[in-house]
Amino acid sequence: MGVTLSRAVQWSSDGDQLENSPLNNDILTEILLFTEGFEDRHPQEASIPFCEPLQWNTSLEAADFTGESAVSLECDDKGRPLLQLSPPAITVHSFYHLSNLLKLSKDKKMKEVWACLEAAVNTEVDLLKRENRVLKSVHYTSDYVFSNGCRSPPWRQMEGEICSLIIETCDTEPTLFITCNTSGVFLNEVRKLSRCFFSIYFNAASKGSTRSQLRNKGLVKRNYCISHFQKNKCIYSSYVCVCMRSKSPGGADDFSESSSEDEEDEEKPERRAEILTDLPSEYWQIQKLVKYLKGANQTATVIVLCTLRDFNLVQEMCQLAIRDVGGLEVLINLLDTDDIRCKIGSLKILREISCNSLIRQAIADLGGLQTMVSILDTPVKELKCLAAETIANVAKFRRARRTVRQYGGIKRLVELLDCLPDSVSLSAEQERDADVARCGALALWSCSKSTRNKESIRRAGGIPLLARLLKSSQKNMLIPVVGTLQECASEKSYRIAIQTEGMIEDLVKNLSCDNQELQMHCASAIFKCAEDKHTRDLVRQYDGLKPLVMLLNKAENKQLLAATTGAIWKCSISLENVAKFQEYRALEILVGLLKDQPEEVLVNVVGALGECAQISENLATIRKSGGIQPLVKLLSGTNQALLVNVTRAVGACATDPENMPIIDRLDGVRLLWSLLKNPSPDVQASAAWAICPCIENAKDAGEMVRSFVGGLELIVNLLKSQNKDVLASVCAAIAKIAKDVENLAVISDHGVVPMLANLTNTVDDKLRRYLAEAIACCCMWGSNCVSFGEAGAVAPLVHYLHSKDPLVHQATARALFELSKDPNNCITMHENGVVKLLLIMIGSTDAILQEAAASCVANIRCLALANDKAKNG
Repeated sequence: MGVTLSRAVQWSSDGDQLENSPLNNDILTEILLFTEGFEDRHPQEASIPFCEPLQWNTSLEAADFTGESAVSLECDDKGRPLLQLSPPAITVHSFYHLSNLLKLSKDKKMKEVWACLEAAVNTEVDLLKRENRVLKSVHYTSDYVFSNGCRSPPWRQMEGEICSLIIETCDTEPTLFITCNTSGVFLNEVRKLSRCFFSIYFNAASKGSTRSQLRNKGLVKRNYCISHFQKNKCIYSSYVCVCMRSKSPGGADDFSESSSEDEEDEEKPERRAEILTDLPSEYWQIQKLVKYLKGANQTATVIVLCTLRDFNLVQEMCQLAIRDVGGLEVLINLLDTDDIRCKIGSLKILREISCNSLIRQAIADLGGLQTMVSILDTPVKELKCLAAETIANVAKFRRARRTVRQYGGIKRLVELLDCLPDSVSLSAEQERDADVARCGALALWSCSKSTRNKESIRRAGGIPLLARLLKSSQKNMLIPVVGTLQECASEKSYRIAIQTEGMIEDLVKNLSCDNQELQMHCASAIFKCAEDKHTRDLVRQYDGLKPLVMLLNKAENKQLLAATTGAIWKCSISLENVAKFQEYRALEILVGLLKDQPEEVLVNVVGALGECAQISENLATIRKSGGIQPLVKLLSGTNQALLVNVTRAVGACATDPENMPIIDRLDGVRLLWSLLKNPSPDVQASAAWAICPCIENAKDAGEMVRSFVGGLELIVNLLKSQNKDVLASVCAAIAKIAKDVENLAVISDHGVVPMLANLTNTVDDKLRRYLAEAIACCCMWGSNCVSFGEAGAVAPLVHYLHSKDPLVHQATARALFELSKDPNNCITMHENGVVKLLLIMIGSTDAILQEAAASCVANIRCLALANDKAKNG
């Protein structure tokens, strides 16, 4: 209370007394009216003793207590009188005696309230300092008090700081360093705990240091679970006593959460400078209305709620005015009343102000989501709509989404979707049902950003209902429905369901609507679903490729452009779709988007070009459209997803002999080689694959490779990678490099033979193929053929012939043929049964495999004949 007053009221220049101002008079009058009438409104609560008494210097004397004793007969559990006058001090322990005291004061009422509140502000922190409390000690970091009651330096007060505290708790070892700000209380110490709970006790003056003692005294407590304890993490927005203790959660499901977004997803409280000067009159008017709201009857409450809605609640100052005076607590409490008008008015305000991230988190902290979830069961459809819309606003961060799920909100929201989708021939009641469904879809859209919630929506039967609503012609219905689907489409089960429920046709149809937001969500859903070939075929069958190309012309809308290019990228994985994109001249448009676009768009554009470049005739189109230069330029970027796509695109372009000189002239091969040092295995692998066609199609490939200082050593050292795709791509590159004798000699000196031999026990067919090719090429130098045998590479290679991949057979047969030029290797092959396997492959229709197998058998046979001849003399 003291801190709240110190912020709200105006103080004299010495900082010890309240200033005589209209604002202070208004505040004190309201406090007086509230306190004086408290006994009549709440007789039972009024008799409950305070944990600590109010004490101040009174102007009353014993003679003023006519008919009343200056010492009450009632006592608390420690035997202290609930009211006691010891002039000039008076001590009061309950609202009952405080209310009667003010009635006795007559014309001195305001003076008594004035003195009481001045004392309360100055003694609040002193209460926390007493022994046998939840806290061991509380100390200010500065003893100097400025005229406004703050202890922080003026330059920190401009940031909203009030003071700093050093706190020692009874049940935690570390000292807490607290900054008290107008926007909350912040913990400044950096500590890491695997999981901990913050228990916030609102009655800081209660005795006892254990949880059981505190619970027995009826203290209000909330637990907050966090994964990391970070600097300046906001603890709570009012001065409270904080106890911190490690604790294991009740279950992993309660506290674990995953999201389709970067888990960033958790909103961080913003520390804003809330300077209480030059505030508009609306700020004070709203605060005054909220104060009236706290003590008003039902009719007055409705009037006040209506009046509050007349303000511009979208404006941040109005939102903070409601929060600062405790209006959120009042609005949330109104949701528990039986008066429907009060509930509706409260939800309408909460819906408006919950667009503010600070308000959202405060609503979640105050338990507002739980109440809103329960309101979803009400038969009043307007209440359902308002509750769902407010949940949609609040559930923008992970903890709020988890709360909705834990309190059964997902199932209730899914039930709201059950209505007829089209309003063409609906009654007024059915139209209201449709509006309820729309609001439910909005809330599910926000909640669907969490993986667990996606699964909960599926289990609750949400997919068929969403599929039915997707048939609607109303844009305001379709946007949240498609938004939910595109969020959920990151899960395989949803992608399959979107196919089987026939939703692809509806998504394609809405690509041609006149609403860009809806178009964006439809394209995004196709983007995610088109990972599957059947979906790509369906998009083509429903004529969805042309609308996607048409949407590329709306390049000013970057979100729409990102979704559209993503959908085109994934659809172009199918060669049949690439042919359609050629027909619609999509490649020329995509090349034009390689400049001055955000990275999110570039990743998709380059990905699409890389897929289209798999068809040779498109390589000339990319070159003639001026696409080679911007692609090579993108190789110097840092975005890993973009680098993976651009290396693939450049590598595909390098397969055209006419493109290769341009790439070489732009220093593209050197840039590709430098990406082998990138920490991302995906980038390394993609760069190595791209280097292969560059070496194959360069004019003087051997000299070009040798010109890269340290390049050969770098690529050989990548054979130590643990990533199978990196190993396969590097083996493919080594096979190309080894075709130049000088380069083969260099990589042999760098130990390529034992490194390749160490990989031969792999069971991955892709790696087997390119490893066998690399071994075959490396056998061409010196004693490498013998070295492979000594390193134990021969026997594992024989087992490659058992693979079902014909490309593995071809590469292995070539490697075995080269290795069979050494007699010891022939013996090893024969011992491992290679002849029988090769004889089968001699009958293959693959000429290369046939020749390599026959040549290897011939070498083994020659060795056997020579051995027989030597034996027989």
